Amino acid sequence: MKWEGHRRSDNVEDRRAGGGGGMRLGGGRGIGLGTIVIALLAGWLFGINPLTLLGILGGGDVAVPGAQAPATAPPADDGQAAFVATVLADTEDVWNAQLRANGAAYREPTLVLFRGATRSACGVGQAAMGPFYCPADEKVYIDLGFFDTLHQRLGAPGDFAQAYVIAHEVGHHVQNLIGITDRVDAMRGRVGEAQMNALSVRVELQADCLAGVWAHHSQRGKRWLEQGDLEEAMNAAARIGDDALQHRSQGYVVPESFTHGTSAQRQRWFRRGFDGGSMAQCNTFEAQAL
Repeated sequence: MKWEGHRRSDNVEDRRAGGGGGMRLGGGRGIGLGTIVIALLAGWLFGINPLTLLGILGGGDVAVPGAQAPATAPPADDGQAAFVATVLADTEDVWNAQLRANGAAYREPTLVLFRGATRSACGVGQAAMGPFYCPADEKVYIDLGFFDTLHQRLGAPGDFAQAYVIAHEVGHHVQNLIGITDRVDAMRGRVGEAQMNALSVRVELQADCLAGVWAHHSQRGKRWLEQGDLEEAMNAAARIGDDALQHRSQGYVVPESFTHGTSAQRQRWFRRGFDGGSMAQCNTFEAQAL
């Protein structure tokens, strides 16, 4: 991916100074690794947001010493941060144009770089959760160490695999702007757990498709993809499918607990967006088959 030399976004907030530090809850109770693992496993198996679970398990306000370093712009010589800012800038260009063409305005999200843990308007974010989008503050959060995990532990190397991850989270921001997020959240408590998980799968697959739409228009505008780049994104989509992750962690899969979609589904919807380049083709909620 020939990304060097392109515009970098100014909407990057660097909170990495000082590191993530430990975590402590109100009342003096600490969140240890065991609590985080419980939250992550429960979120994975039951479709519950780990950010919410951490608050519930901790019993109140969460303090994150060292995680609230003053936000600054990333250092100019930080290669990883420069890459992220370049990809984010291109998502801004693409989505400003796409939403304008559909009669809507695009509010550019902020991308927060953190290390270990950080606060968000959705609760405390942990590096172990992977990148996430918080609709309450319209920010994408990422610990850049996740890219090492993606490569070394999940077997998904490559810069375009990383770009796909960023574009997927920005896809959630697009969903928020066009009202999808609110409509799905309004169903919580009105449908059962299995139905909510099924809705979550459609949300995530739509974000994959929107990432593909971005990649389509990004390539048309910049011609910056190289041989093998598309395959990197498709491989990443496969490696983070619910079936692949569950089989890797526990040796078997529980389809009714899926919240993001299978590897094949994630690949199919990303490719659908990439090939067609149209938001209209990303309506997972009316699709008969995913």
